[in-house]
Amino acid sequence: MDTSPLCFSILLVLCIFIQSSALGQSLKPEPFGRRAQAVETNKTLHEMKTRFLLFGETNQGCQIRINHPDTLQECGFNSSLPLVMIIHGWSESVQLSRSHVHLIGYSLGAHVSGFAGSSIGGTHKIGRITGLDAAGPLFEGSAPSNRLSPDDANFVDAIHTFTREHMGLSVGIKQPIGHYDFYPNGGSFQPGCHFLELYRHIAQHGFNAITQTIKCSHERSVHLFIDSLLHAGTQSMAYPCGDMNSFSQGLCLSCKKGRCNTLGYHVRQEPRSKSKRLFLVTRAQSPFKVYHYQFKIQFINQTETPIQTTFTMSLLGTKEKMQKIPITLGKGIASNKTYSFLITLDVDIGELIMIKFKWENSAVWANVWDTVQTIIPWSTGPRHSGLVLKTIRVKAGETQQRMTFCSENTDDLLLRPTQEKIFVKCEIKSKTSKRKIR
Repeated sequence: MDTSPLCFSILLVLCIFIQSSALGQSLKPEPFGRRAQAVETNKTLHEMKTRFLLFGETNQGCQIRINHPDTLQECGFNSSLPLVMIIHGWSESVQLSRSHVHLIGYSLGAHVSGFAGSSIGGTHKIGRITGLDAAGPLFEGSAPSNRLSPDDANFVDAIHTFTREHMGLSVGIKQPIGHYDFYPNGGSFQPGCHFLELYRHIAQHGFNAITQTIKCSHERSVHLFIDSLLHAGTQSMAYPCGDMNSFSQGLCLSCKKGRCNTLGYHVRQEPRSKSKRLFLVTRAQSPFKVYHYQFKIQFINQTETPIQTTFTMSLLGTKEKMQKIPITLGKGIASNKTYSFLITLDVDIGELIMIKFKWENSAVWANVWDTVQTIIPWSTGPRHSGLVLKTIRVKAGETQQRMTFCSENTDDLLLRPTQEKIFVKCEIKSKTSKRKIR
């Protein structure tokens, strides 16, 4: 079935609140049955002001009138296509399969969608519920029956974007609440939403900048979902992981046995017995997709003393190249230790074919380095000790391709301050390295 953004019906329910006081009605809560009966007996006293608008490929908001099923045909309603319902509700007179219904709820609306799904009787559930940063206060840690849960629909997916706690509470719920729970950038906070971005928000939103900054991370869930519709050809891949710390080390890019999934509308719908947590990194603005790479490097530190320094990498691909990506590896470079880290790129560089790795110390530090080595009588090793870097192992998350890169100059493997070395693709056989330039 074609599920492109233009090929599904969107039923937009515009709820206009009716002032009960104007009609002399009590504002006190009433039992559901009594209230329903009151509305039935007094429906002639006032005109219903709720409007149902159908948006499709050929219309821009055709009104469906209550108790007039013929308007469905007039508006071009197609029951064979998926139906996205914003807020909720549909006509029981239409033979619509519940499996075609998709409820999308933001914040508190995510839980409302869950309640709507769980309250539907019968043996068949609605097809899908998407929770966009479902509300956290009063719902965190509650029973599944009191919040959005995987039981509320055939498939439930959730996007968590603002779970950072303040005084023990978070705006968005942190615990998994769906079959697949996505945590962009860890789910705690989103790039581009810090108060340091306030000046940029002022330029965009004027006096509403502070409000926009505060709700920026919370609303990011909505923009990420919309982005998945606007850029259907470049979906954001998410990866199963225990926490963001492990993900930031590049340790969670395995998609074996279909473990990964795409964030947003085009998610692969696979109901599971247990919720799966998936992580990914995004850009600060649309399009949000980035490309994930794990890099694994093992140094031989000939000084036998941890070296505190920074590096840069320049990457050359078959489509694009990226210059001087900063790399910081912990508190110091120790010998024979493998360092794993995650690098994300905003553009698709194609297949990686060459890496330029540079020790980014200043020329002053390089002179100090040589002077110290001249004064101190090193017991072993060459006079100009440094870091030996033989290979760089890379895994591309989106393509799942594994690659190994070896030093282009096999006669000099020593990396010194301010020096840049070129690494090219190679094949590792046993303990020997065979360069294979492509």
